[in-house]
Amino acid sequence: MTPTAPDLDLTIVIPIKDEEPNLLPLHDEITGALQGTAISYEIVIVDDGSEDGSFGVLQAIHARDPRVRVIRFTRNYGQTAAFAAGFAAARGRHVATLDGDLQNDPADIPRLLALAARHDIVCGWRKRRHDTWLTRKVPSTVANWLIGLVSGTRIHDNGCSLKVFRTDIVKRLHLRPGMHRYLPALAVPLGNGLVEEVVNHRPRRAGRSKYGLSRTFTVLGDLLQLPALKRRAIDPHAPPVAIYEIAEILEHAPQL
Repeated sequence: MTPTAPDLDLTIVIPIKDEEPNLLPLHDEITGALQGTAISYEIVIVDDGSEDGSFGVLQAIHARDPRVRVIRFTRNYGQTAAFAAGFAAARGRHVATLDGDLQNDPADIPRLLALAARHDIVCGWRKRRHDTWLTRKVPSTVANWLIGLVSGTRIHDNGCSLKVFRTDIVKRLHLRPGMHRYLPALAVPLGNGLVEEVVNHRPRRAGRSKYGLSRTFTVLGDLLQLPALKRRAIDPHAPPVAIYEIAEILEHAPQL
């Protein structure tokens, strides 16, 4: 039986775009990682304008697992928008963010969630990355150093999607496009501490990366306005900004 919403320990938010071959194994891995634990959870998968058969696979997963909810965007709005929609929909006391490409390992989630009992923000660190040196590792190293320098929140791996946050913190953030790269820095003023934890990182099995060397230049542009964005992100009086439009939501009625 699926727990009622207030009793959920965890919401797993996964943004995806064109990840058709990865979705079934991803769902199986999450289920395997949490099966046998005492963690009550839901999975919120946000389809960010997929053009392959991803949504059909998500429909099938949703039909067989009452823990799965699917949000489908009208078009591609980007990863920040997908996270924002997942945060808004989250019903667990904590939120875990995860990529849909199987490079993050769901087996790490229980360990990160245990750390979240003492720290409101837990960041995965892909210390041993399985990525190309020039187009992924070098830009990531440069970007992490710059983000830490400007934001004052120094962590090794801002780009690792595997993180755990206290839900009420991320729900209070006013996110704008591109801000998923800086979630720890944005959330730190609202929480009681941040910790990093080394997590497993795996080679991509199918599909292709949607990021490359050009994101370093995107970060450079963002950093010029990051202090102002940080203030706006946690300002309770900041006007809401619509950064996505939902086409449909698949969800099961809560069980009493």
